[in-house]
Formats: sequence, structure tokens, C-alpha cells
Amino acid sequence: MLQHPARLVPLAFLLAIVAGTAVLMLPISRAGAGGAPFLTALFTATSAVSITGLSVVDTATYWSGFGQAAILAMIQLGGLGIMSGATLLGLLVARRMRLSTRLVAQAETRSLALGDVTSVLRLVLLVTISAELVTAVALTLRLHHAYGEPWLEAAWNGLFLAISAFCNAGFSVYPDSTVKFAPDWLILGPIMVAVILGSIGFPVLHELRRNPLQPVKWSVHTKITLLGSAVLLLVGLLATLAYEWNNPATLGALDPADKLLASAFHSAMTRSGGLNSLDIGQMRPETLVISDALMLIGGGSASTAGGIKVTTFLVLGLVIWAEIRGEPDVTAFRRRISPDVQRQALTVVLLAVSIVGIATLLLLSITDFSQQQILFEVISAFATVGLSTGITASLPPSGQFILVVLMFLGRVGTITVATGLALRSRQSPYRYPEERPIVG
Repeated sequence: MLQHPARLVPLAFLLAIVAGTAVLMLPISRAGAGGAPFLTALFTATSAVSITGLSVVDTATYWSGFGQAAILAMIQLGGLGIMSGATLLGLLVARRMRLSTRLVAQAETRSLALGDVTSVLRLVLLVTISAELVTAVALTLRLHHAYGEPWLEAAWNGLFLAISAFCNAGFSVYPDSTVKFAPDWLILGPIMVAVILGSIGFPVLHELRRNPLQPVKWSVHTKITLLGSAVLLLVGLLATLAYEWNNPATLGALDPADKLLASAFHSAMTRSGGLNSLDIGQMRPETLVISDALMLIGGGSASTAGGIKVTTFLVLGLVIWAEIRGEPDVTAFRRRISPDVQRQALTVVLLAVSIVGIATLLLLSITDFSQQQILFEVISAFATVGLSTGITASLPPSGQFILVVLMFLGRVGTITVATGLALRSRQSPYRYPEERPIVG
């Protein structure tokens, strides 16, 4: 195990899911009589630890206060584990390089240095707790003064939503997620900021903290992540506005300002946030297709978001652009992208598409739901988003178990694969003769 440290990540998450399942099966965790059934507890624990947000029961009414606290603890553990785990795996990859190579790479890319692991984790913890506390305070004040919730209830609900938002978990203590707050900028605004902050990724936050107003000093990773995230958020916003503007079941009844807010919120949540202020099941097919794409892409690397990641998507885009232009090198911001990175991105995407395709086929064969509904649910589970058209609880036990596997693979799979590839990188002592198969 120590020879392959990347395997520690899925093992740690698996153990957390097992422990969480056992806790949720206790009678004290459920609001009703008796403990939760095994599959319900397993599904909820997997969703919480993998910070997805899909649920087969209503979190607000099915689970007791103890059960909700256990779910919140699992969300926080999953969020902190992803950020610190991904960052540490990145440091592990760099450690396998020779010192001279590491120094050159650090100077050229301005990437995260190999420092004291304790100080790295301390910064991750500081960013997480600070963002969650600020969001929780803002939400608590609004819930108390605008919605009349008692201070203790408002504080709990605000804290739950804040942690769920920053960890991109998608869980809510309200039966309708955040639909009741659809026109409220002071509720949806802080949640959006927390989701976006959590989905950018710790390496990017680290660079922005050091050089907040000096883009020239940012690494290519930071530039790609920020640019890609901004473009994708804008695409989601404009697409939702365009297709849902006159839909009476979603944006149709809102005034222009509220339509803008709801569209921006939906766009941010498709990046892995998982909360919703609109009825996803009533959205037009075009909006769902756009949402599928945004969910699959996800957020930044080493973040609490899921998906194949923004950098992976844009690296492949740059590969295609270079091929179209007939250029020998793939470049971004006057820097060459390593062929190793290109292969890793291609592998992650092909694996993701294969997993989504197989799971979609399996669910179609055992349910009567439409292909569009199944595909949305599968991508939401694999990309650990948590949005749903409303079919999760209606899936048969085998279908729910498939989603459990997808949530687990989606949370640890891409990190493990990418790191495993980097750890196995080596120079072969020989090369085979070249041949050119016909492509296209």
C-alpha cells in the first residue's frame, strides 16, 4: 500500500462510507421509528462522503437532528479530504521528480512548492473554515430577520447550507432544496459564492492568495481554471435564460431580475453545487442537455467539485485546436502543454465517457424512465453534482446501487487515475518502429 499511495484515497473514502452507513442505520439517526434500511443508509452515506447530494429520502424530515449532524460531518470530512488529499497527491507526484527537475518546473510554472505538509493542510483548513463561517453568518442573519426563524434554528440551517455549499455537497435541510429562496439574492448570493470558491481548487486559491492582482505571475493551471470557469458559468447562465425564459414551470413567472438570479444560480450549481432554486424536472430538454455537459466538466482540480475538471476539458480543447491548425505543440498562454498531460486528460475523459455510457445503458435496461432522465441522473451521480429530475427515489434497489458505485467512482476515480498515470511515468529504453493508422 505504501508503494502505491494513490490507493489510500479510495480506501479512506470507502472506510468513511462504511462508518457513515453504520451510523445512519442507528435508530437515533432516523426521525421515525427504527433505524434506516441498509440501502438508504448506504446511499445517503455515499452521497454525503462523496459530497454529491443525491438522496432517496427527504433529508429534512427523514433524518433526526443527530442524523443530519452525522450527514453534515460526513460532508465536511469529504470536502476536507478531497482538497487535502488531491493536493497531497499532487505533491507526491512532484516528489518523484529529481530535485533539478522540480526546481525548473517550479520556476517555470510557479506551481505549488514542496513545503511542509502540515503547513499545506493548515492552509486548506483555514480557507475551508473561513469560507464556511462567513457564509454561515450571512445566511443565519438573513434566515432570522427575513424568514422569522429562531436564532438557533437559523444558525443550524445557515451552517448546514454553508458547509454543503462550500463542499459542493448539494444537501439541504429544506424539503425543496432552495426553491423557496428563488427570488432572494441575500440567500442565493452567498451560496453561489461559496460553491464557486469551493469549486475553483486549492492550488488556484493558493496562487491568488500570493499574487491576487498579478496575473502575469499566475501559472497556466490557474489561468486555465479561472478562464474556463468564467466562460462555463456564463454559458450556463445564458443558456438557462434563453431556453427557460418563457417556461411557466421555471423562469416564466419571475421578473427579469429574478430570472437572472435563478439562471446564474442554476449555472453555478451545475458545476457540482447540487442545490436548486428551480424545478429541474420541469426544465426544457435543451436546458437539460446543456446542464449535462456542464455537470460532466465540473470544477477545478484539487477542489470540492466533481466532474472531469475544467483543466482536463480545456487541455483537450487545446489539443484539438493545435491539430486543426497543424501546429506541432499544444500551447496555452505562451507555454507548451506536456504530452504526458495531454495523454492523462484523454484517458480521464475516455474513462468518464465509458463509465457514464455503461451506467446509462444498465439503468435504461432496468427502468422505464426516459433516456434523458437517466442520462441526467447518471452524470449527476458520476460528476458528484446532486441535481436530479426527481427520479432518484423511484429507482429500483439495483438502480440505486448503480448510483452508489457511480458516486464513489466519480469522487475518487479521476484523481486516482490521473495520479496513478503520473506515478507510472517512465522512460522506456527502446522504441518500436512507427506506423500511422488511418484516423477519421
